[in-house]
Amino acid sequence: MIKDCKICGITDSHILNFIVNHPYPPKFVGFICNYPKSSRYVGLNDLKKLLNVKKNKSKFVAVLVKPNKEILERIKNLPFDYYQLYDCAPDIIRNIKKKYQKKIITALTIKYESDVLKHKLFSDVTDMYLFDSKGYEKSHSFDHDLIKNIKLNKEIMLAGNIKFNDNLKNYEKIANYLDLSGGLETSGLKDKSKINIFLNNLNKLKNET
Repeated sequence: MIKDCKICGITDSHILNFIVNHPYPPKFVGFICNYPKSSRYVGLNDLKKLLNVKKNKSKFVAVLVKPNKEILERIKNLPFDYYQLYDCAPDIIRNIKKKYQKKIITALTIKYESDVLKHKLFSDVTDMYLFDSKGYEKSHSFDHDLIKNIKLNKEIMLAGNIKFNDNLKNYEKIANYLDLSGGLETSGLKDKSKINIFLNNLNKLKNET
């Protein structure tokens, strides 16, 4: 069952204000903190200014790819509720969670069934799983059938080329949360009209179930 969503890759204060003040705001808003290859990466000084906003009902997520101690120390006092971690071993995640007292979204990039099965390694250290494509900063798809029938004791977030106007019912049996970034953009920039359509459609789906 789809409970809510995450809008990821926010770089602009006007878009952020639009999102957190929307009648149906996303539960999660994500910021790319340490991956300069992404066009949605936000440097630390800009990040501090960007996050100087009332979150209202949304939770803020720091998206981190194999973070080192330096970036973790530099963002530790920023208003993040979750750390979304790529390419981190379970022991590393356990240490990060304990030291920084953040909830953890463990991101697994999927191409083959063997990639999905790695979730078993993280069951003791994660609060939620994100199943994503191998594209990282690019909006690639993966075969959602690979995760359709797995049984987990944690909630599932799904990413990977989901569009703003997709039929959201197609994801109901797969995930608890949808994670969109590129699917809400026009010419590489977040598009308020697409965000509005998506959030309204999601709200309709939630009210139907």
